[in-house]
Amino acid sequence: MASITFKGGPVTLLGQEVKVGDKAPEFTVLANDLSPVTLADSKGQVRLISVVPSIDTGVCDAQTRRFNEAAAELGNVKVLTVSVDLPFAQKRWCAAAGIEQVQTLSDHRDLSFGEAFGVAIKELRLLARAVFVVDSNDEVTYVEYVSEATDHPDYDAAIEAAKAAK
Repeated sequence: MASITFKGGPVTLLGQEVKVGDKAPEFTVLANDLSPVTLADSKGQVRLISVVPSIDTGVCDAQTRRFNEAAAELGNVKVLTVSVDLPFAQKRWCAAAGIEQVQTLSDHRDLSFGEAFGVAIKELRLLARAVFVVDSNDEVTYVEYVSEATDHPDYDAAIEAAKAAK
């Protein structure tokens, strides 16, 4: 299992660690309008999945904005940001931030995504910062579990991986 800290303290991740070459696990999260969204809903597309603890914090804000900017150069890649923030908060934040290229998704209801991808932080009921690229055949082609949840991911590596995925 990935070893993660949050503000320097170790935390426990629930679920299974996802590795490059794995078939991406299925999950159900909520869109901003409360409709369910699953991995299968974007079948046949490359997906860059950006995972953040809370959209309302500085690093999470910057991460979502960075991937929103990159979405234009990624062409047919679907960019998803997953957190446990309520869908209403995600919608409000996106409107205020002018985020239009990234789909924000909420895992607040049952941590389906968090447990499927091994990013649910048991002690905090938040998601650990991570980035995954899933190709059009649902194979995981890139994984980064950020070792300190308050640090930035490797944006360039994730974007290049998304560009390379088919």
